[in-house]
Amino acid sequence: MLNSALVGLTRVAHSLAIAANVAGTLTVLMLVVILNVDVVARSVFNAPLRGTYEIVQLSVVFIVFLQLADVVRVDRLTRSDGFLNLLHSRKPGLTANLRRIINAISAIFMGLIAYIMFPEFLKMWDTQDFFGIPGLFTVPWWPIKLVIASGSALACLIFVLKVITAQDRPQLIRVPEHDDIDAGGTKP
Repeated sequence: MLNSALVGLTRVAHSLAIAANVAGTLTVLMLVVILNVDVVARSVFNAPLRGTYEIVQLSVVFIVFLQLADVVRVDRLTRSDGFLNLLHSRKPGLTANLRRIINAISAIFMGLIAYIMFPEFLKMWDTQDFFGIPGLFTVPWWPIKLVIASGSALACLIFVLKVITAQDRPQLIRVPEHDDIDAGGTKP
């Protein structure tokens, strides 16, 4: 019963992470279009696209936090794991436990970010504060706060699921040039 609930929760979390990653990728494509339109408008019509600066600033935050959970899901989060890779061949059990501890600490930090940002989202929703220059281009703050809170919460959930299920099993780093060396230490 508990195992099937865990599998279902993992499936839902992974699906949400993939969907958020797609949204982040579409944000990148939208940003490319906006920047190209701005460059052409500046060059040809001597009239820049209003709000490009603000859109770029906010899009970077959107991209990072929309793609964060999927990066965690596929074990591509930047971290130094050289020590763990060296330790894995000698003490695989210890390495697995260290990875679980690291994932637990990561879950705590992601949870703290979500915990801090959700009240900020509610505040921005109520006050309708905005970013930008009034009269030229403004964007409300609440979508940014919502993306930060929800992206961090989803990353936290995926880290917690990795701790519970011991799902974090990254492959050891293989350098392609080492594949050509035979057991004697020479290239064939």
